[in-house]
Amino acid sequence: MTTTYVLDGSRISTLDDFRAGVGEAVNGPGGYFGRNPDSFADCLRGGFGTPYEDGFVIEWRDHGPSRHALGHPETARHLEGVLARCHPANRPRVAEQPAEARAGRGPTLFDVLTEIIEDRAPGSLRLR
Repeated sequence: MTTTYVLDGSRISTLDDFRAGVGEAVNGPGGYFGRNPDSFADCLRGGFGTPYEDGFVIEWRDHGPSRHALGHPETARHLEGVLARCHPANRPRVAEQPAEARAGRGPTLFDVLTEIIEDRAPGSLRLR
């Protein structure tokens, strides 16, 4: 039997909101499911609440507000944090990314998160 995890998109306006929402959907109140897109991808591989054998569906209800909120401005904010924490050798490459997002170019956090879901569990994302 396939398990369905429901995200309430009207409650997701930042990456932290997404993290908390998916953590609670999968693991209950206060549940962990990654602190950033990379750890979210790792969690989807299994062992953090998602079933190994029967598969799962992430149903992202009212995703329109989330798509907007996780757009280029929130993406730039997130990437500025990545830049502040990255290894000095990576700074020149990473430094271009927040500027691109501020200019409205490149993938948004919404794009990245939905791509991660589809890559890790093809066919498991339902946008409502």
